[in-house]
Amino acid sequence: MKSVILGSILVASMLALLFVLFRKRLGLSIFASIGIHVVLAAAGIYIVNYSGWITGVYIPLNPATIGTVTVLGLPGVGLLLGLKISLFG
Repeated sequence: MKSVILGSILVASMLALLFVLFRKRLGLSIFASIGIHVVLAAAGIYIVNYSGWITGVYIPLNPATIGTVTVLGLPGVGLLLGLKISLFG
């Protein structure tokens, strides 16, 4: 019963999100923009990991780190580097 309720909430919220996106005539361009940001975030993390600028520090490519860099931009890479260095030495 619980999974049916949660599933129906998920479907309803997805339909509401699609309604809002297409009502404002954003269409598929917003998905392309988000996709470009995600690819650039992954590329930024990859460049930092394998360029050799900072040795001994590796930022994993996972949804949390890519999401952080997607939202914050390239300063998000600096934030992740600072957290990695300060927390894990």
